[in-house]
This record gives sequence, structure tokens and C-alpha cells, in this order.
Amino acid sequence: MFSPAKISAAGLALLLCLGTISYAREVTDVPPGNRNREQPPIPAASAIRAKAFDTTYDDKYAKIMAVLRKDPELISRIKEAAKTYQIDPIHIVGSLVGEHTYNVTIVDNIKMYYVKALAYSQADFAFSYKGAKLQSFVKRPEFAPCDPGLGSAELWECRDEVWDVNFRGKIVDGVQFDNLTFQRAFFQPFYAGQTFGLGQISPLTALEVTDMVHATSGLAKLSPDNPQAIYRDIMDPNRCVIYIAAIVADAIKAYRDQGFEISNNPGLTATLYNVGQPRRRALALRQAADRAGGKKLPEENYYGWLVNEKLQELRGLLQPSLARN
Repeated sequence: MFSPAKISAAGLALLLCLGTISYAREVTDVPPGNRNREQPPIPAASAIRAKAFDTTYDDKYAKIMAVLRKDPELISRIKEAAKTYQIDPIHIVGSLVGEHTYNVTIVDNIKMYYVKALAYSQADFAFSYKGAKLQSFVKRPEFAPCDPGLGSAELWECRDEVWDVNFRGKIVDGVQFDNLTFQRAFFQPFYAGQTFGLGQISPLTALEVTDMVHATSGLAKLSPDNPQAIYRDIMDPNRCVIYIAAIVADAIKAYRDQGFEISNNPGLTATLYNVGQPRRRALALRQAADRAGGKKLPEENYYGWLVNEKLQELRGLLQPSLARN
């Protein structure tokens, strides 16, 4: 798996801004299939979760597959969202299967997510860290390179980078900042996980694609001023499928902007759905490929590897006559 580029926040902001400009670049078609013969290592945290709930990856995989097979309405929504965002629906299926195989275990009834969405939408909470509200914190001078005019994807990914470069694990103005990701520091108000709902989407990721979702699907733009609306959208199964499609489409565009066409490799889009930060990772890959004379392709992680390995079975979910067998 490739690592995000280590550059300054100002440098990232400039590159993100340039990335919004259309220009000619030779694009490398990344072929289908896994680059790794064997599955890359699965993080210990994933194994710990499976053990804690007395289950296995095979059991979790079987459960998410069973839920998808018996819910033609969900499959229909997946296909509709994919068509709207001009992606193959297998990218959405792969992201869901990977998430529920290695992270949470799918609930037996999708309707339970509607109940949870209602509960979160009525809760009283805000995004903050050590008493500082997110909205105020990102007004600090360190975040100046992150121009709101960049658009939501570039803006929030830039802020994510600023946190890593300037605050994470450091003492700033006499305050010790924990060695936490931006997501864990500010977007975990319930201390019960970083991602939520059927798609296991984080509030930060939802904020990143809110411009695309608003422009393409007409949903209201999300803002940290209204965290309840963010949780409503990522917890509601109907809306979350739209966000999954947008997240995948955004990752494909980020890589295409850097000269890599990954839309024919569901394992790579699933990998990016899992790890996030598509612009930083695409930039890191571009730089590595340039150093290697262009001979470098993105690689799937353990999560994406499974998707490519099981691709034929996953595609069967999208065939009505096969999905019910």
C-alpha cells in the first residue's frame, strides 16, 4: 500500500488547487486484479474486533453477503446511485463488503439503521477537541492555506493535513495535542467509533464530498455547525448509499487527476474507501511513479484484496436471478 505524501500544508493546498484545473496528462489504465499474490497483512485492531464478538472474517463476509442477497431494494438503490455518479455499482458493493468483513458486522435488518439515524439526529452534541469547537479551531492561522474556495473535498483534506503537520502529537502554545488523527480528535463525539451506519462513513469524509453530493443529488450541504444533519445522512441507508457513490467517484477523480485510471479495479477503490485521503495518496503515487520512470501502479490493501479476490461472487449480487440463490 502506498503512503500519503509528506508535504507542508501550504504545499498541499497549492497542489489541491492545481488539481482542480483541467490540464492534459497521460493517463495510465490500472488493470483489474490484485498486484499482490497474497493478501496484505490485516491490522491487529480488525482481528481484535472479530475476537471480541466471537466471530471470524469468513462469518462476517457470509453475513454481509446474505444481507445483500435478501435485500433487492438496497441493490436497486446501489445501482441507482452508481448510475447517478457514473461508476460501476460493483465499487459500492465492494466497499460495503470490505467494511463489514473487516470492521463492523452488518446488522440483520437494514431498518435498524433508520432507528439509529433518528436517535443521532435528535442528540445534542458538537464537534470539539479539548474544549475547542472545530469551527473555531480551523480559524487558527495554521489553517490559512486551506482556502474555503477550494471546495469541500480539497478544503477538508487540506485541514486534515494541517492537523497532521502542525498539531498532531505536538505541543503548540503550551497545549499538548494527542497523537490522534484529525478524524479521531474532532469527529468522535460519542467515543463509540469513528464511522457509522451501513456504509461506516466518518463525519469528516461526509464533509469532504458534500459539495459533490449537493451538486449531483441535491441534498443539502453539510456543515460542522449542524452535526446532527451529518449523522442523519450517514446513518440513513437511503442517503448513505449516495455518499458511498460520491466517495468512490471522488477517489477515482483524484487518481485520474494524477494520471491513473482506477475505475476498472474495484479492489483499489475499496482500498481508498477504507483508508481515505485520496488526494494525498494519489499525489504520493504520482511522485513515486515519476521517480521510477512511470513504472509504478497503485496496490490494494488487505480490504481491497478481498474485493478483487471475490469479484465474481460480488458481481453476482448485481444479477437479480443470482442474488436470491
